[in-house]
Amino acid sequence: MNKTLLLVDGSSYLYRAFHAMPDLRNAEGAPTGAIYGMINMLRKLRNDYSAAYIACVFDAKGKTFRDDLYPEYKAHRPPMPEDLARQVEPIHEAVRALGWPILMVEGIEADDVIGTLAKQAVEHGMEAVISTGDKDMAQLVNAHVTLINTMTNEKLDIAGVTAKFGVPPERIVDYLTLIGDTVDNVPGVEKVGPKTAVKWLTQYGTLDNIIAQANDIGGAVGGNLRKALDWLPTGRKLITIKDDCDLVAHMVSIPESLVAKPMDKDAMIDFFKRYGFKTWLRELAGDDAVPTRPAAQQDSGEPQGSLFDAPAAPEKTEYETVLTDAQLDRWIATINAAALTSVDTETTSLDPMRAQLVGISLCCTPGIAAYIPVAHSYQDAPAQLSREHVLEKLKPWLEDAGKRKAGQNLKYDSHVFANHGVTLRGIEHDTLLQSYVFESHKSHDMDSMAMRHLNRKTITFEEVCGKGASQICFDQVAVERATEYAAEDADITLQLHNAMWPRVHQDAGLTFVYEKIEVPTSVVLQKIERNGVLIDADLLAAQSHELGLRMLEMEKQAYELAGQPFNLNSPKQIGEIFFDKLQLPVVKKTPSGTPSTDEEVLQKLAENYPLPKILLDYRSLSKLKSTYTDKLPKMVNPSTGRVHTNYAQAVAVTGRLASNDPNLQNIPVRTAEGRRIREAFIAPPGSVIVSADYSQIELRIMAHISGDENLLRAFAEGEDIHRATAAEIFGTTPAEVTSEQRRYAKVINFGLIYGMSAFGLASNLGIERSAAQMYIDKYFQRYPSVAQYMADTRTQAKAHGYVQTVFGRRLWLAEINSPNGPRRQAAERAAINAPMQGTAADLIKLSMIAVQDWLETERMESKMVMQVHDELVLEVRESELDVVRQKLPELMRGVATLKVPLIAEVGVGPNWDKAH
Repeated sequence: MNKTLLLVDGSSYLYRAFHAMPDLRNAEGAPTGAIYGMINMLRKLRNDYSAAYIACVFDAKGKTFRDDLYPEYKAHRPPMPEDLARQVEPIHEAVRALGWPILMVEGIEADDVIGTLAKQAVEHGMEAVISTGDKDMAQLVNAHVTLINTMTNEKLDIAGVTAKFGVPPERIVDYLTLIGDTVDNVPGVEKVGPKTAVKWLTQYGTLDNIIAQANDIGGAVGGNLRKALDWLPTGRKLITIKDDCDLVAHMVSIPESLVAKPMDKDAMIDFFKRYGFKTWLRELAGDDAVPTRPAAQQDSGEPQGSLFDAPAAPEKTEYETVLTDAQLDRWIATINAAALTSVDTETTSLDPMRAQLVGISLCCTPGIAAYIPVAHSYQDAPAQLSREHVLEKLKPWLEDAGKRKAGQNLKYDSHVFANHGVTLRGIEHDTLLQSYVFESHKSHDMDSMAMRHLNRKTITFEEVCGKGASQICFDQVAVERATEYAAEDADITLQLHNAMWPRVHQDAGLTFVYEKIEVPTSVVLQKIERNGVLIDADLLAAQSHELGLRMLEMEKQAYELAGQPFNLNSPKQIGEIFFDKLQLPVVKKTPSGTPSTDEEVLQKLAENYPLPKILLDYRSLSKLKSTYTDKLPKMVNPSTGRVHTNYAQAVAVTGRLASNDPNLQNIPVRTAEGRRIREAFIAPPGSVIVSADYSQIELRIMAHISGDENLLRAFAEGEDIHRATAAEIFGTTPAEVTSEQRRYAKVINFGLIYGMSAFGLASNLGIERSAAQMYIDKYFQRYPSVAQYMADTRTQAKAHGYVQTVFGRRLWLAEINSPNGPRRQAAERAAINAPMQGTAADLIKLSMIAVQDWLETERMESKMVMQVHDELVLEVRESELDVVRQKLPELMRGVATLKVPLIAEVGVGPNWDKAH
């Protein structure tokens, strides 16, 4: 160890860790976020700095000389949050067990203890390193004292302080005295900020010189300085960190009492067990020490914590490479006799429609698995059974619906087999979907789940194939290495199923969502993806050309308004035009302090100025052109002539699907240009496009969940719900409601189910906040059960960490108990809407399943080609159109019985746009 004193500003980091970390809890529901953050920081410091002497300094309870000097010192600070207060003692316990001496000196602030120790260290010929996030500490920096901030990786020596603040360390007290310290409630000179303080100190040298020449400083700011002259000496005393405290009287001496101690391993093992930090526990005591526990309502106390009991791992693994018919026949006999088989594929591509099979892995018993290579083609690769031969022998099992199969994202594997003429049937379990149903807020990749639930580090794809430009295709991986990786995938998948399925199965709601919604939906999505959708590439090319011409015209208009050419995509040049040349008002600034030109700013400025409006329109057209009209024709599969999107099923916490490559769910429909893009989604000759979507589905779900009599009556009687709401709010009859009143009611109806506040409603409607609040109050007076539902939902969310859909899907809200106000409020808003959005997602999935089942049962030629939020899009043969138009809304209405009728509206046209 070197002769360095490492000092940690524990009080500073206590709060910073608490507010930086999410709301983590252990199995008993006790908060652990600040504990986790503090331990993580202290462990990192010990690793980064081999200091011979260390100390973690906290503020002691009680007053100090500063409180006597200025009673308002820190008076505005709120009391410590209860969840943080509960973590203080455990933090002290952990700090001591990690080998850190703890200092809390009565009557002396932590800053003063640190300042005194740093000075004494230097007097003893030592270096001092202070870990803090407090800017006041910059005054302590000198040739032998350095500041570090572990949360920002910032290091401040003399040059660093000067570069950051504009003044050297010895002027920091003067600088802070002038600008004041809002954190500690220490006033400075009114209207004097960092720039003015640096300017004065550069010109006059010191605060004393500034005071001496205060009469020479003109303007309003000079007047403010003169008003503050009597206060500044007191302010300087409050700001100045003492470096001469009598610590000997408190049994603190340099260096004897601050010798770095080794970690108390046994104490830390016990601590990690109690607070659920399994990764750290595994580091110290190995896998066997990690306790198992039943599922808990709250999220884990550790970011990667498991909600499951980890099943006992196999004592050893047996992974076999299948290279002969005899081996293959033996495995075929094994899987035919097995109750459940885990199956996985290795391929040449992540594109499911183009991926070619390289190998298949199988596992029926944990720890025992096989890899069947069929297309490894590197030099000197061993002889392998051919792909065609293996698939021919496996096809009866693969296509047998009675042979139960498990996998991780079997939708992808189904595509791979389909690429070779095999239809995968008998999909019983999918670990991706099990994880998604039980813990939608977590990551669902196999490697993360294996660590989380099995305490096992798996071989990653990058470890086998490399990264970036040097990454090789799987067919170039050595067969022996491929077996280790691929057989492990099948094995781990089966083990994950054994760990997760019992937990999913013990809850009736989760079981329904998994068995009746998610697994069947995966099968349907694979078919929709495979169907693809036909697009008119020539029409898109023409639209792209038109958009390009309009963008050129907009550029010309923008140049005329700006008085010069400029890059319409350059925030810097736009800022110069707006704020330097045209003197437009600054709406907000970027973190670096420059005026912002983001979309929110442009929208605000566009209300009064033409140039920002043109830029908004230009950006909109540019996005349409680059994302859709230029890109979509390039994404046509040459084998099918169609575009095939991928529906990501396990992404949104609410259960909604996500579309990508290409994203077909974000084509804008509020603009004429966006709607025109939908014209390019066409049906082939002899067919038409049919669109079916639920009408006002989330409002209907709100009526069902809340049970509000007025809402239920309005829907039951088939009223225009927005007109009915307007009549209730404005105290009139539905017939007398004006179009403006109906518009207000529509915004309120949809806004409130998304948790909109009075401020948001006022902004949306362009009215006073008090008027918006009045409308909200009237709404809840007329619909009291909606208000009660919202209150009950927030309570449930805070108690359990999740809310539920009508069908039992759990919608996790990780920040619902966060001490961070904006995060918590966002989670509370999400808690209100999530049951509606999640139930709507469940309903559309049930509709997809019902429609696909009907199409197959009746052997229809028509097929589903897209799913977009609450809408199903079908390509329908003209000869089948009448029956489809009749049956489709019946099927969609019949998937569930709610307290209000479900209405599905059907449109028909030669393209997607005309079908609305």
